[in-house]
Amino acid sequence: MNIDRAVMAFAGVVILVSVALTQLVSPWWWLLTAFVGLNLLQASVTGFCPAAMLFRKLGVRSGCAFR
Repeated sequence: MNIDRAVMAFAGVVILVSVALTQLVSPWWWLLTAFVGLNLLQASVTGFCPAAMLFRKLGVRSGCAFR
């Protein structure tokens, strides 16, 4: 798995967890979903992604998007 796929998988898991928390705990968890979406949009425009930096430090090999 490369960084690009790891970032997408991580974002997907966080979104699914936040949707579940919205249904089970509080509607305020929608803010986490919005944060992930905004971060993905920002990363697509600027190329800066904190999750990609974290995965790089963990030793995940580089992909096309985050070099």
